[in-house]
Amino acid sequence: MYAFTYHRPATARQAAGLLAKKEDAKILAGGHTLLPTMKQRLASPSALIDLGACADLKGIVRKGRNVVIGAMTTHAEVAESAIVQEAIPGLAWLASHIGDPHVRHRGTIGGSVANNDPAADYPAALLALDATIVTNTRKLGAEEFFTGLYETALEEGEIITRISFPIVSKASYAKFRNPASRYALVGVFVAKRGSDVRVAVTGAGESGVFRWPEAEAALKARFAPKSLDGLKATAKGINGDMHADPEYRAHLIGVMAKEAVARATGK
Repeated sequence: MYAFTYHRPATARQAAGLLAKKEDAKILAGGHTLLPTMKQRLASPSALIDLGACADLKGIVRKGRNVVIGAMTTHAEVAESAIVQEAIPGLAWLASHIGDPHVRHRGTIGGSVANNDPAADYPAALLALDATIVTNTRKLGAEEFFTGLYETALEEGEIITRISFPIVSKASYAKFRNPASRYALVGVFVAKRGSDVRVAVTGAGESGVFRWPEAEAALKARFAPKSLDGLKATAKGINGDMHADPEYRAHLIGVMAKEAVARATGK
């Protein structure tokens, strides 16, 4: 490691002020990505702004037909929340299957979303549930927020403060995970709200999380696993690596989508 200044503000406003004043500063949430890259000298911020003491960035509340989760809420807190389990059980299930207990009790939803790892789980949930990302300056829909591998629409000085999830009638998630990292080789989140059906895929796209329109059309006709029989995702634009080639990942998209729908419908 190397010399840097460490700051631990008490509020999101204080954090934003520090971020604006400190040149080349980085936000520290769970630290699962930033700290390893610093140790490898792939990142060398002059200052770290730790959000761990910002109480206004934590917590889970239900507001009308939405569940609002603070950015510094841990995966374990999302998984164990009675509010999330009742309103959007598929989201609670997703959070309960992130990494291992150590990761779940340290990692945060805001940190995961801001990092936008192409194999992360939350991006699929945000896209399928049509969530709204609230920052210290504005609100962004999930469709406009995720822009590419490890890339988002966040601008310099912006901090995610909370994420608002609409409550849907049916939703669930399924993933085929790497046995070592537990990241998704392919993860699929499905959601139904009225006549609107969304199917979002993580872990597979060359440009990150994406929606699967063909599956959405099939499930709009009938929201059941059998509606996806014979439907195959194209391997075009699908990521290939040492863990799985594009054709295999494309096959897994269909398998995970059916599993997610089955879990959502109890069939």
